Amino acid sequence: MKLPRLSAKTFTQYMPILQWGRQYDRDQATSDLVAAVIVTIMLIPQSLAYALLAGLPAEMGLYASILPLVAYAIFGTSRALAVGPVAVVSLMTAAAIGNLGLTDPVEIAMAAGTLAFISGAFLMVMGVFKLGFVANFLSHPVIAGFITASGILIATSQLKHIFGISAGGHNLVETVESLLAHQDQANIITMGIGLTVTGFLFWVRKGLKPLLISTGMKPRLADIAAKAGPVAAVAATILATWAFGLHDKGVKIVGDVPMGLPPLTLPSLDGTLWGQLALPAILISIIGFVESVSVAQTLAAKRRQRIVPDQELIGLGASNIASAVTGGYPVTGGFARSVVNFDAGAETPAAGAYTAVGIGLAALLLTPLLYFLPIATLAATIIVAVLSLVDLSILTKAWGYSKVDFAAVAATIFLTLGLGVEVGVSAGVLISIGLHLYKTSRPHVAEIGLVPGTQHFRNILRHTVETRPHLVTLRVDESLYFANARFLEDYVLNRVACEEPITDVVLNCPAVNEIDMSALETLEELNRRLSEMDIRLHLSEVKGPVTDRLKRSHFLDDLTGQVFLSQFQAWEALSPTPAPVTRPETDTGPSAESNAA
Repeated sequence: MKLPRLSAKTFTQYMPILQWGRQYDRDQATSDLVAAVIVTIMLIPQSLAYALLAGLPAEMGLYASILPLVAYAIFGTSRALAVGPVAVVSLMTAAAIGNLGLTDPVEIAMAAGTLAFISGAFLMVMGVFKLGFVANFLSHPVIAGFITASGILIATSQLKHIFGISAGGHNLVETVESLLAHQDQANIITMGIGLTVTGFLFWVRKGLKPLLISTGMKPRLADIAAKAGPVAAVAATILATWAFGLHDKGVKIVGDVPMGLPPLTLPSLDGTLWGQLALPAILISIIGFVESVSVAQTLAAKRRQRIVPDQELIGLGASNIASAVTGGYPVTGGFARSVVNFDAGAETPAAGAYTAVGIGLAALLLTPLLYFLPIATLAATIIVAVLSLVDLSILTKAWGYSKVDFAAVAATIFLTLGLGVEVGVSAGVLISIGLHLYKTSRPHVAEIGLVPGTQHFRNILRHTVETRPHLVTLRVDESLYFANARFLEDYVLNRVACEEPITDVVLNCPAVNEIDMSALETLEELNRRLSEMDIRLHLSEVKGPVTDRLKRSHFLDDLTGQVFLSQFQAWEALSPTPAPVTRPETDTGPSAESNAA
């Protein structure tokens, strides 16, 4: 691949702000400002909480919510996506840095920034070379299973802050064992704060808005007030801790948070560190991109807009690099805040830039007020946010639809819970690829016959059709490549190994989009072996590009049969005068050839 030539069109393509910025008007600015106010209110406590989840100083969450939003506003294509720290990426960041064994806060912060830089560079390269399709190797059921398991892990890991005890662990078993072993250290006051805030935030999500509307408040104001629930919890617990000196009674607090705008930082140039962080950075990039682009596409569809996945890679890559050079850590598009941004009326990515200004003002002016903020409050914020990610119903859905998909989802969930997030996401990638290979290595092949009175052919097990004893027609419902070609050969040879006077086999190929070299060699061998059995091999309904590829070989010259334009043409050309045999529809049950037509 070669890099595209730079031109005005190229700049417009890689900087979408040059497109929507030309039509930006006052009405859009007003809508974006309103949305930015709402998202800023929501994002301040979330940013602090997610930095805590990542094992980083609280201010790094704010830093990761400023310049990355500006970068995405310039390079991103979604009108509503809100970029910043998110739960799953924060957990993966904690796992990646935890494996380094660092204890110096400066080195930990440097490693987090380096992780963001590597992730951003990887995303940018994928975007420039249009490699967004790589994310397709992660199946959505596996992603759903991984996110569900991550939500459970995250919520469990925050219980130590709710109870005010020291506990740890890299997986669910270790975390639960550690919590039980240290339960005698629980601080009653911390528990009171943590449980009260958790209950309050759950109620705010569901009950506050309807209550305010019932009192006569306008829906928009009620929505803003509901979104401000976490801020109210932060303010109330800060005041309570300061007024009653709770920090002197065992309640852990955030403490000093540096005041000011994000510092300019550079990633580490240590090759050893880059080697240790490369794989986690790639996994974070892929998971973050899949989550982000899924949210962006969902929101864009609601307004009949579109996003460009490859450009989204560049937008997210630029956001991560921006985070790395301003004291942050890996970021991506968040589901909850993006939905809030969308519902609040954001019209363009400028809403993200305005949100960045709001977060910047908070970092510049409000950080001293966070000194007495209980860590239990941030833990409650995380728990309430991530439990919305947990969807165990994916197991029952997968079980009812596909046992293979169920096995993949279940394996991803249990491996993530039992062995940790990095093993879980790595297993998810491998399972997704393995699932694809398994399914395509055993392509669906249906024996078909003519529907009486028509020119249509259907599965003999599902429909009443006409067949001929000497003619076997097999419809191949998959492209042929190295992993499944031998399966087709065995299928055909097993079918003709019978006492029927078979003289012709037709491979009906309407779903075959490609035949690779391995499959070509298999077809050549199949043609030879059938010829030795005095059986001719024919093809029908072969697509033009596939035919063009076959003409470059000797296969068509050596083919014992013909290539027919349609299956009906093959039926007529290969039919003798005796009347055909009518096969009645067979009751195969729900499990037999369920994907056949």
